Amino acid sequence: MGNIFFEITVIICLAAFLSLIFRFLKQPLILAYIVTGIIIGPLGLLNITSGELLKNFAEIGITLLLFLLGLEIKIKELPAIGKVSAVAAGLQIIIYLVLSYFVAAAFNFPPLTLLYIAAALTFSSTIIVVKLISDKHDLASLYGKISIGILLIQDLVAILLLIFLSGFNVTSGSIPALSAFLLVGIKGAFLFLAVWYLSKNIFPKVVEVLARSSESLFLVSIAWVFLLAAFVSSPFIGFSIEIGGFLAGLALANSIANYQIIAKVKILRDFFIVLFFVVLGMQLGFSSVLSLLIPALALSAFVLITKPAIIMIIVGALGYRKRTAFLSGVSLGQISEFSLILLFLGNKLGHVSNEAVSLIALVGIITFAASTYMILYSRRLFEIFRPYISIMDKLYRNKEEVVPEGDISNLSDHVILIGADQMGESILDALEEEDKDVIVIDFDPKVIKKFKEKKLSTHIIFGDISDLDIAERASLDKAKLVISTVPDIEDNLFLIEELNRRNKAAKVVVMALDSGDAKVLYKAGAEYVVLPHLAGGMHVAKIIREHRFIKKTLGALAAKDREYIS
Repeated sequence: MGNIFFEITVIICLAAFLSLIFRFLKQPLILAYIVTGIIIGPLGLLNITSGELLKNFAEIGITLLLFLLGLEIKIKELPAIGKVSAVAAGLQIIIYLVLSYFVAAAFNFPPLTLLYIAAALTFSSTIIVVKLISDKHDLASLYGKISIGILLIQDLVAILLLIFLSGFNVTSGSIPALSAFLLVGIKGAFLFLAVWYLSKNIFPKVVEVLARSSESLFLVSIAWVFLLAAFVSSPFIGFSIEIGGFLAGLALANSIANYQIIAKVKILRDFFIVLFFVVLGMQLGFSSVLSLLIPALALSAFVLITKPAIIMIIVGALGYRKRTAFLSGVSLGQISEFSLILLFLGNKLGHVSNEAVSLIALVGIITFAASTYMILYSRRLFEIFRPYISIMDKLYRNKEEVVPEGDISNLSDHVILIGADQMGESILDALEEEDKDVIVIDFDPKVIKKFKEKKLSTHIIFGDISDLDIAERASLDKAKLVISTVPDIEDNLFLIEELNRRNKAAKVVVMALDSGDAKVLYKAGAEYVVLPHLAGGMHVAKIIREHRFIKKTLGALAAKDREYIS
């Protein structure tokens, strides 16, 4: 017991130290964990004697990771995934799976291993992309929504693939017979139907009772994960314990306490998932790294170049401008954490060799590191490549169009409102009362639909203000007032810079989420910066001073607010 405690202590302390370094370098922490494994294993910092036990801990980490993923997926909400994301993800998966198979075939792997490698190269990292896009405050942007939608579809396909492959247990390296495929499909369908029934009829009632005690809820949830994982991985069913974890989460996803369970299990999951990536790094030997370096570099270059290009072409073909398509593609230019899990599972089932696992791990390290910087500096990359992809606007019909149709090129002294949802809707109402010519720019299809239904005279451009073509179409150089309710500091700095260059006479009002961003925006030339928390406090203070919280006054204000949130 003392030995395993000492080894885990060294692993966690080294991983914590490296995580600080990688955070400073703006790299994902997954890389810090894999490098920890490389230092401990191949470099010989620590003579591991509890390797099998650490591998078991790694399996627990994957099981809990998939359990939380299952908790976050609500079956009834799946049809709400955007059509663009669904079509783009479907086409990308099919095209890239076939393309990757033939590219990987150049390195003489067996057919079954080639399928694993092709699938691993096809998926992109949800953890890395969501973290980086969130840090850039781009989750609500048009390309952000498209990228996250594509990742969601990829994750669902990856999960289905994991379920399907875990039903086989072959060691020959050959593709199973058709009867084996049918048997796995039947067992998988049975499990999904059982989980669907439990999630709809049984567990919501059980969790409602358990939610009265957070300790009981946590313990019963963990017990359920291990119980179902043990049942699913039994010889009678024949799937892996990791799949049992996902199905356990899916069964609880519709309960009222699913987010409470996620919050409690997440810390436990993080501990074990660190050990998974460390174990993965430990499996990389110097001899295998040297022999696989050329294939890893070749496949990494293939992923970093062709995956963004294919996604960009697909999104462009679906009617979006080159900037939206380019940023969507660049965001997904890496392999996924599911790629590593897929190869880890395949190795455990005897489908793929240690060599294939090491190859994908190296590809992961390279693409994670490179794509991180590609995402961080995606807008600069777009300006570099913009002249070379201008043909896209000529080839494809743009969905980022004006509603209602009409000529807006002759407008002058007009107001441009960027973002018409929530705060923007209130501002637009005031502008309508003042009888001002208004152009609204928004990238949310729901907002466009709402304005179509209202049949307002306001001109609406579906697109992103950071796209120069959109700025030109809105006659930014002739506007009298520009108001941005979008809190993205890069977009707002771009807007101020363009106004300083094209139209210095225009007044510009922008929004910031914190005082640090507000200082930067004021320094850049903003006329006024809206800070939501400050504006909210001033609004409440005004109510106190003018109305003394009179019940009738509060009721009238609440009624007016409810019109906007309904």
